[in-house]
Amino acid sequence: MLRVAVLATGGTIASSKGADGASVASRGVQDLVSGLGAGDVAVEARDVLQLGSYLLAHRHLRLIAEAVAEELARPEVDGIVVTHGTDTMEETAYLLDLVHDSPKPVVFTGAQRPADAVDTDGPANLREAVAVAAASEARGHGVLISFAGQIFAARGTRKAHTVAPAPFQTADGGPIGRTDGTCVRLAMQPLRAPALARPTPAFDSTRVDVVSAYPGADAALAAAAVEAGAAAVVIAGTGVGNGNHALCAWAEEAVRSGVVVGLSTRVAEGPVVPYYGNGGGADLVRVGAVPLGSLPLFQARILLALLISGGRRPEAQLLEPYL
Repeated sequence: MLRVAVLATGGTIASSKGADGASVASRGVQDLVSGLGAGDVAVEARDVLQLGSYLLAHRHLRLIAEAVAEELARPEVDGIVVTHGTDTMEETAYLLDLVHDSPKPVVFTGAQRPADAVDTDGPANLREAVAVAAASEARGHGVLISFAGQIFAARGTRKAHTVAPAPFQTADGGPIGRTDGTCVRLAMQPLRAPALARPTPAFDSTRVDVVSAYPGADAALAAAAVEAGAAAVVIAGTGVGNGNHALCAWAEEAVRSGVVVGLSTRVAEGPVVPYYGNGGGADLVRVGAVPLGSLPLFQARILLALLISGGRRPEAQLLEPYL
């Protein structure tokens, strides 16, 4: 019999209303898997965390990565499901994909409606995720997100709607597969770069901040980030990755002092293309900013934090396979 380990971390899928009427992650994994009806798949379950994903810090992401690694090392486990809040699922799933070096599927899922809602979507999403984690078709595909019948590669996927039942999108062509909980169909296999080393405790305190460009923006927030201890700052540029004269001047000084400056875009889809001068992206790259391709902004932040915490300077040649 195939065996899937379910690791619970909290999120809406584990949330119920409290006395004040606000939903809080309060249900354990046994509540989630009771009555799951996984067919011919044996399900093991344990709690790793019990938090809304809006509360997660780097330390929590590292603990999830360690828990997944422990399950992957067990020969009797065929696949893993991680239940997680949707707010920051894209960050945790991408971190785990960066360090995933096993053919066994790791599948993230969650819910958009709390566990005590009459139309909660958690049980269906969990049942579908278990089916994906147990499917031979999913082996070698890295870390996946299974949600509302759609299957996404972790890399490049982001939450694109706050409340829609199918909230995830990717700029690279949509989901790579679909499932109804019994049948799993995957139409393509993601291209994946070599696995990086898992995060160490140094990851917990590695600060990477995001500063957005907008009309009238100066470098005050970027400078404050460095003053607060940021090892890197990602500029969420306008358009194809543009800044302005103030951000360019700050970036040149920051790079000279050893701070990593990443260049992304605040636009939801499309790559960074640094070809504008006069304070634009070409000038930012000229002074040392590193363009972050088409990787979603907050996944790019995770990539920089993992590399920096592991003692590796995130230069363009090193970053390219992961973007």
